[in-house]
Amino acid sequence: MSEKTIVREENKIGIRKPKLYKVIMHNDDYTTMEFVIQVLTQVFKKGVIEATKIMYDVHKKGIGVAGIYTYDIAKTKLNQAMDMAEKSGFPFKLSMEEE
Repeated sequence: MSEKTIVREENKIGIRKPKLYKVIMHNDDYTTMEFVIQVLTQVFKKGVIEATKIMYDVHKKGIGVAGIYTYDIAKTKLNQAMDMAEKSGFPFKLSMEEE
């Protein structure tokens, strides 16, 4: 008589959500409010009303969150905004931080 062994394997695949990063705009004395709104509408795809609110946060509080994205998207948008500022002659600064 022969014995049969049945082996059952369980494979668990864990799916983790990617880390998210805030793109933060910093206030300065030279970048115009209109330019900040332009960056928010063109690069970050914000509506004019939301862009205006974020711009006032930057102006009054010193910083404002342009958006929250995965790392690659946040870095790309930050670079696009910085390039836009450089081409327009503004010292506009943005940074990223993990949410």
